[in-house]
Order: sequence, then C-alpha cells, then structure tokens
Amino acid sequence: MGHANDRLEPPERLVRALGSDPDLGRAETARRWLAGLPATAQECLDRWDLTPERVQEPGGRSGMVVLVRRADGTPAALKLVPPDGGAEAERAALEHWNGLGAVRVLAAAPEAGALLLERLHADVSLRSLAEAKAQLEASATLQRLWVPPPAGLALPTVAGHTAARAEALRAHRDRPWAADAQVLVDEALELRDALAPGPADEPPSLLHGAYHQGKVLAGDRTPWLAVGPRPLTGERAYDLARLVRDRADTLLASPGAAATVRRRVAKLADSLEVDPDRLRGWTLFRAVADGVLERASGARTTGELLLEFAALL
Repeated sequence: MGHANDRLEPPERLVRALGSDPDLGRAETARRWLAGLPATAQECLDRWDLTPERVQEPGGRSGMVVLVRRADGTPAALKLVPPDGGAEAERAALEHWNGLGAVRVLAAAPEAGALLLERLHADVSLRSLAEAKAQLEASATLQRLWVPPPAGLALPTVAGHTAARAEALRAHRDRPWAADAQVLVDEALELRDALAPGPADEPPSLLHGAYHQGKVLAGDRTPWLAVGPRPLTGERAYDLARLVRDRADTLLASPGAAATVRRRVAKLADSLEVDPDRLRGWTLFRAVADGVLERASGARTTGELLLEFAALL
C-alpha cells in the first residue's frame, strides 16, 4: 500500500503556470485543485497499491507526475491533471495507439484526472540530441501516431479547438500591450479561417495536439515514445506546426534565422508529406496564439520570443 507522504506537493513550475491563467475563474479552479493534489495523489497510491519515489521536477505546466513502483516492484509513473476531461481524452488516445510511438496506459481513473503510465526516462527527451537528429527522430515518432481516429469517440477537432483560440486572440488584440502585434494577429486570424476546413484530399487523423521534442522521451522497449497528448482530430500539418519552432530561442539568436525557418518548414513538410504552405500557416497561427496568451498571462519574455518567431514566417 502507498503510505502518507508529505512529498506529494505540486512542483513550483506547475503552481506558477496554472496560477497565471488570465481567466480568473479558471485560475481559482486551478488553485483549489492544486490545494487538494496531495490528497488526490495519496488516494491514487492507495487505489493502485503504489509506493511513491518522488515527484518529478521541474515537471510540466499542466499536471503533476509522481514516479512510483507497483506492488510487484515494476516502475511506473502516476500522472495527475485537473479533472476537466483531459485525462479521458488522453487515455483514449494512448490506448488507441497501444504503445506504438507513445507511452502505454497501465491503469486509469479519468474522473479523478489520474493515469498510471509505463515509466520512461523522464530526464531524457529528444532535446538531449543534436538538432538534426532530434528533428529526424521527432518526425519518425509523430508519423507513427497519425492513424485514423478511434471509432465512437468524440474528440475535439482542429477546427473547433482553433476557433476557441481565435476568439481568445480577438479578445486580446486591442489590449495596449498587443499594439505592436496587431498585424501578426490579423494575419494569424485570416490564416486560421482559411485553413480550418482542412484539405479536401486528406481524411482526418488522430493528432497528438501538443507535439514537440520535449514531448518525446527515451524508453526501454523502444528508443523514443511520445507523452502528454492533448488529442485532436484533423489535418496532419496542424500537428507538425509546433515542431517547426522547437529551440526557437537558439534559432532566433543565430544568423540567417528567417532562411533557417523557411528551410525547416520545407524539410519537415517534405519528410512527412504535408503541404508546406499549410504547415507555414498553422505554424504562424500557433506561434501567435501562444505568444499572445503568454503575454496575457504575464510571461512577457516568452510571449515576445514567440511573436518574433512568427514574424519570421
């Protein structure tokens, strides 16, 4: 059995991320969830007969991971996210992939926002590799995930998800701090409206939804496995777009950044057989949407970096 453990506190990074939500209602809901997180974690330890080792630090920005051992000594990872439906969608996607390119689910309690996952090497992601090798492995792993969506399960679509993001962009467009970004915001909104219907000749795929190099960890049964999906259904170019801006800080500091970005778009589009113009459009939209949201939440440096990257496109 798991025992009471005073080390089940959420990491500071998670507390800061959820507490900085510009929506005061969501921030308050997150605060209450964080306050009850140690008790929720203990309930899951008891439910699945787990022994905790440590909370993963610094961890992610949307959930807490506790490294645990099962009753037979097998290592595993207990993931806890706010019980807002995200755990159920993640469980469904991971079970549909069934370990092909993604981490396996060992047990789940979506109503509590809890997933018990196979243990990967949490400190070794694709970002530990040289850029060219990392992008090659990231592309190969992502391609394995692009399968037909599971039948009978209503996952969010790219069109629906980006409609909500576009609405948030419009809400922030005229804020004083967004004045310098209005041209980019307008372009992003126009691109989203043009891209949202999807390509006529491509059936919807199951998408990871939040894919980048940091979401691919080293494993034992296969070298690299994806984690942390926020699954959507839709076109593949959307899923690839976040990968285009990996290591944006390093890229922006290098000479010829704009040309490098264009080459990256072309190379990724070619290697995964997506339309380069659609990939460029979704990359710009996602960078602007994320950049504006970061600025709205007070993360000025990150927000400006993302907007600077978008301007290169």
